[in-house]
Amino acid sequence: MRRTRTAPALALALALALGACASSPQPAGITARFFPDPEVALDTPAFRKDDGFTTHAELMAFLAELAAAHPDRVRVASVGKSQEGREIPIVFVKARGGGDAPLRVFFQGGLHGDEPASTEGLLHLLRQLLDDPEVAALLDGVELAVIPCANVDGFERQFRMADDGLDLNRDQTKLMVPETRLLKAAFNAFAPEVAVDFHEFRPYRRDFARFADYGVTHRFDVMFLHTGNLNVPAPLRSLIADTFVADAEAEVARHGLVSHEYITTHDYYGEVEFNQGSTNARSSATSFALANTVSTLVEVRGVGLERTSFKRRVMTTFWIAASYLRTAASHADAVRATLAESAASQGPVVVTSARRAVRETIPMIDVTTEQEIPVEVTIRDALETAPRLVRARPWAYVLRPEARDLAERLRVLGLTVSELPAAVTATVETYRVTSYRRAPKAYEGMIRQTVKTRVEPRPVELPAGSFVVRMDQPRANLVGEVLEPETENGFVSFGVLATDKGEELPYYRAMTPLVGAGSEGN
Repeated sequence: MRRTRTAPALALALALALGACASSPQPAGITARFFPDPEVALDTPAFRKDDGFTTHAELMAFLAELAAAHPDRVRVASVGKSQEGREIPIVFVKARGGGDAPLRVFFQGGLHGDEPASTEGLLHLLRQLLDDPEVAALLDGVELAVIPCANVDGFERQFRMADDGLDLNRDQTKLMVPETRLLKAAFNAFAPEVAVDFHEFRPYRRDFARFADYGVTHRFDVMFLHTGNLNVPAPLRSLIADTFVADAEAEVARHGLVSHEYITTHDYYGEVEFNQGSTNARSSATSFALANTVSTLVEVRGVGLERTSFKRRVMTTFWIAASYLRTAASHADAVRATLAESAASQGPVVVTSARRAVRETIPMIDVTTEQEIPVEVTIRDALETAPRLVRARPWAYVLRPEARDLAERLRVLGLTVSELPAAVTATVETYRVTSYRRAPKAYEGMIRQTVKTRVEPRPVELPAGSFVVRMDQPRANLVGEVLEPETENGFVSFGVLATDKGEELPYYRAMTPLVGAGSEGN
């Protein structure tokens, strides 16, 4: 039988049901018992004042201070300006000890504007790398690029979205937000071999009010999101999970923190189910991995907590960033060998896949008793997926001249796209839409489409100026994700390319080399 709700329990249940609160919803008892701040002194902008978070002006001044103090080791540049005209800084830190080819590591924070520990943790990392000789040793053989605050407009007002109201971590394939294109250009120019996107997650969720008597909250300090997408070759997925994530899990455990694979909830026919991992190319963990990079998205417990446990959250970000640098340096040969193997992979294109559903017990915190309790849940696991629709890997995808917008988006994603100098007649596989459903309302500024297509070979005249995207280039696994029309995060599914039942799409699958299209891979 449920107990009568006390006033504090009612208030907390309301906070859980709303999923957000103007101030931290976390009781002091839970903070003290499970998430106390470490005894450390931090010298970054947010810790130079009593409340609030780092402003853009403070961010730029802090980076200028570092650059002035270490002009031989650090360079601060800009990837461009935000929609509101703010500079988006990128910081390059040289490898220690010289060497011909340091491993390139890329860190990004602040993609969501209401996740302040991601930015502050990276600022603390930069200071320690430059001022603490022991931490600086992490850069032996490693070159680092850091975008500490990707969403500078949202961060200025602690708002998740970009200025236009769109989510930058739902925009990795549709490329609708100006900042996304700037960030992609910076990522591609640096060409990282290891990339980590630092975030914070919301520990008090609406769905959690349905567990225990009056709700539960996350027990985890940090969750690791790495891809289960089957178009990322298995050796690369294994290197990410079994080496980089495993090392980071051990590091945070050493500091007394609790970690887990990334899980989030959704409503499934009235029941709360958990998704674990991701296969979605619309977000960074999978998008970076499909671009042939050792990639992880790190979620630290924090959204909605204001400055509660802020030192703990910042240090969690720092410890994980340091772990990734350490693992990158000690496994540089394995990283490069795996990326070379993945770049040479010519496996089929997995268009759709299905997650395996399992029952699992996870630790949570009862918000009324403030005790850790086991909660049995159903988890749909992206790290254990099975292919459903698979197509043979083409030699190239060929886009007609009228699909120039799609070709330009592919270039933004870092793909090499060439153009036919003269018309060619060739037998290619065409797509005919046989089933079509249009979403009733917009998602992230786009009207989504769900289609099925019939793929059939036939001779087609490809005009001069048609765009050719070869599938023997390192980032080629991104191509199938955005061009195969049934994928969940492609140009068709997001409505970037509008279509309808019965229409033929303006691009094709060339299964054999085209005359005049060149023969060199990229």
